Parts: sequence; C-alpha cells; structure tokens
Amino acid sequence: MRRVLLASIGLTALLIGSASAADLPRQNQMVTKAPVYAPAPIYNWTGLYVGINGGYGFSDASGGLVGGTLGYNWQNGNLVFGVEGDLDWTNLKHDNAFSTTSNSWLGTARARVGVAMDRFMPYVTAGAAVGNIDITAPGFAGNNTTKLGWTAGAGLEFALGGNWTAKAEYLYVDLGSADCGAGCPVGTDTSLTSNIVRAGLNYRF
Repeated sequence: MRRVLLASIGLTALLIGSASAADLPRQNQMVTKAPVYAPAPIYNWTGLYVGINGGYGFSDASGGLVGGTLGYNWQNGNLVFGVEGDLDWTNLKHDNAFSTTSNSWLGTARARVGVAMDRFMPYVTAGAAVGNIDITAPGFAGNNTTKLGWTAGAGLEFALGGNWTAKAEYLYVDLGSADCGAGCPVGTDTSLTSNIVRAGLNYRF
C-alpha cells in the first residue's frame, strides 16, 4: 500500500512538472526590422563649374562653333541664379552680292535664371556678346573689327552621374553692324546676327 501511494505521488509530481514546463512561455524569436527607406537627396545646383560647348549657328550668319564655358550657380529654394561666360572659335559666314561677312570668335557673358526640378533645370539667359566682324570685298582692303553686342536665349540643363551636367540651349546673338572701310562700294556695310543652337558638358566643383 505504501509503495502504491509513493508511486501515485511520484506520478502526480511528474504530471505537474510536465504541465508547468508546457505553460512556460517560449523564448522570443529575434524580431528583424524592415530597412528604413532613405529618399535620394534633392540635387543642389549651387557651385562653380567649367565645361565645353559646341553647336551651329544659322540664319544671317551660318556655321559651326566650339569652345569652353565657366560659370557659377546660387540656388535659393527652387530658383537658381547664375552667371556664365564662354569663349568659342566660330566659322560663321554670310555672303551678299558685294562682300563676305564672317566671324571667327565669339564670347558671351550672361546672367541665368532657372527653375530647379531636382536633376532638371530649364532656364532663361541674357547678357553681352563680343566678337569680330570681318568684311571682305573683292579688290578692296576690307575691315576686321571687334564689336560688342547682346545675346538672349533659353535652355535645359540636367544632372548626370557624379559631378557632371549636360545642357542644350538656344542663343540669339547680335553683334551690330560694321563697315567695309574706306573706298569700299556702297552695299558692303553689313551687320552680323545668328541663331545658335548648341550643347554643352559641364563639371561642377
């Protein structure tokens, strides 16, 4: 009888221990947090840049051009204010019945105002233009003079990878008029204007 009682007590203790172990909470599994989304930073246009440009002029004087660019931008909110200068070798020419008018170099110094749309920036630009007007007439000495004029236009610049940006722009250039010089026949005095379409590649510092 005593053995039966002890066996019953032992069985009861074993059952209670098993039930208590079953009631213990399972060890919490490691919770893995989802990666935090970090949006790409908005592109900032502020800074100094240098670049190259090339294109074509047409209308009054036509021909190709290629050269270098230097500029600086200040961004305030979505507005971008800048100054830009360039100096190009050109092959702009215009013929009439009495003479040939050509331009072999052209520089501009312009203000720019753009609207930043993250990595895209449409802009307008205007300022001074300077270049030579070379007038030649058969049998006459001709005249090669430097003229100060004006330019205005618009364009679109967009950011590439790293510090590089690219642009496409239109400029109307007017260098004013020049004369052929003493002794030239009537009709050789002329003006030089051109519609210039060009592209550029800039590196920002």
